[in-house]
Amino acid sequence: MSERLHLSARVLIAGAVVASLLGMAASPAAAAKIGSSAPNLEFKDIRCLTRNLSDLGDAKGYALVFLNTTCPVAQRYLPRLEELHKKYAEQGIQLVGVYNSQDETPKDIAAHGLAAGLSFPIVWDEEQKCTKDLGVQRVPQAVLLDGAKRVVYSGRIDDQYRTGGVQPRVGRHDLVEAIDELLAGKSISVAETPVDGCKVTPWREPKFDYPVTYHEHVEPILQKRCQSCHHEGAAVPFGLVGYDEAKAQAEAIVEVTRDGRMPPWYAAAQFGHFSNDPTMSREERDLIEAWVDSGMPVGDSSKAPKPLEFAKSAWRIGEPDLVLTMKKPHKIEATGFIPYKYIFIPPAFTEDTYVEAIEIRPHNRAVVHHCNAFYVDAVTMKAGTNTFITGYVPGGMPFTLTPGLAQRIPKNSVIGLQIHYVTTGKEEESTISIGFRYSRDIVQKTTRFMLIDPRDMAIPPGDAFYEMKGRKKFEKDSTLIGLFTHMHLRGRDMTFNAHYPDGKMETLLQVPNFNFEWQLGYVCPQPPHEKKIPAGTEMEAIAHYDNSKFNPYNPDPKYTVPYGDQSYDEMFNGFIFYVHDEDNLNLKIDPKTGHVQKDEVTQK
Repeated sequence: MSERLHLSARVLIAGAVVASLLGMAASPAAAAKIGSSAPNLEFKDIRCLTRNLSDLGDAKGYALVFLNTTCPVAQRYLPRLEELHKKYAEQGIQLVGVYNSQDETPKDIAAHGLAAGLSFPIVWDEEQKCTKDLGVQRVPQAVLLDGAKRVVYSGRIDDQYRTGGVQPRVGRHDLVEAIDELLAGKSISVAETPVDGCKVTPWREPKFDYPVTYHEHVEPILQKRCQSCHHEGAAVPFGLVGYDEAKAQAEAIVEVTRDGRMPPWYAAAQFGHFSNDPTMSREERDLIEAWVDSGMPVGDSSKAPKPLEFAKSAWRIGEPDLVLTMKKPHKIEATGFIPYKYIFIPPAFTEDTYVEAIEIRPHNRAVVHHCNAFYVDAVTMKAGTNTFITGYVPGGMPFTLTPGLAQRIPKNSVIGLQIHYVTTGKEEESTISIGFRYSRDIVQKTTRFMLIDPRDMAIPPGDAFYEMKGRKKFEKDSTLIGLFTHMHLRGRDMTFNAHYPDGKMETLLQVPNFNFEWQLGYVCPQPPHEKKIPAGTEMEAIAHYDNSKFNPYNPDPKYTVPYGDQSYDEMFNGFIFYVHDEDNLNLKIDPKTGHVQKDEVTQK
């Protein structure tokens, strides 16, 4: 063989090896073989909990359809998938939407499913484990499993929608044909079909072209997003102040920031703007993950940000001017369910009292899931529809107002608390205080709120997408202060829509994956970005409830759920806090009492 032939052979062999290696690195997993078993598929639900096929319960078949929020072919099929779910659910076929994009989080897919009206379970395929196990290469690809969780069909939904265009009608309903044959006990006549859709982008570990270190890159993120809660003395199980604390929790931080679980925030990004939004950017999440993957280097301490200083007071609002405390502690049993407790804390307010900050402070935070404060008339001891003051939830912020605004607590009122306790595995005691800081500035406006609270509720057993609506009208021009949602264990989502007098509609807030453990308030921006609501606007709240067996917190999916205060029943509370634009009170408040200094009321 000549030298030229030897050289050509070497080039060809080297090229083949390189091509082979590139193919190994870039080629997708082979499609799952028909008849192969897939019993251990795991994914995360919209609440960021790891689940598997068994959590869906026994079924005659499982139709897993792989999706993302951006592929146009997948979007066209969403209404058809909902139709398939309604047709086949009662026949024993469980449809599941499996989202597999790295650029999306469980909250993103919850918002996407809500917009499409999907009532079947939708899940997030973290690290594309299911995608790889089932050899899925494109979306929307369908994989049908039989009751024993064996693959019986893999391919397209049907042949109508394609990346290059749309056929006027379906030529063959491939997934439907496969489901019908499975239900009839027949072998699948066409078990594999080509999928024409969007190529799945493989999951990749975050990389940066510079070394990521704690002091220079990670510590600033933790200061900005995490340390306000995660520091000594706060209501959290661990701190994130300093390298050692961050290193000790590093893997957990990656997990809960990757899926958007932390920092806790449940508002969909595409609707509204809120001043207390702590959401991490994609780059911030990637920096943390890259730091952990590289062995958590500490880096140059001279590049560290200045340490944050945290208030030494037990009160986040500063030292209150008035503190009311329960007379006797509550005894909390070690285990079991504890119904809501209601208590009243005297004395009564002797005059109208104006406050700029309120904080509920459990002395034993471990046992208090949440606590709401309200006022009642000291004579009748009854609350009205507008007597709510504030609430406490882990991770939430205390009630504070900007200068010129105040919460008025009427004369002859007594403060009441609604307390939801949880058990810790040992007997505990609980005492709760509520602190008030009186207004210091001239009060121009007092806060108001309306409550959308429909109560004609009867959630059927197994219903995963039970819908309720309610409306209230703004009688005067107003400015929004904030929005707040409250539901119980079956609450799935809540959306606030403003229907303006000119006929336009705007979504002000959408909470697509409501979490009973984190009932946050959503604070509207201050001037010049405040949200104005003209008189005549109707505020609508729409909520959905999940009474299905796939809801991991559902006390009883066979129960027809009524309206009720206890968490095993349900509630629909859409709170809207605002001020009237026309108010111009000019009230000077005595900072020692919170009462109006009547002889010094200014006039304009």
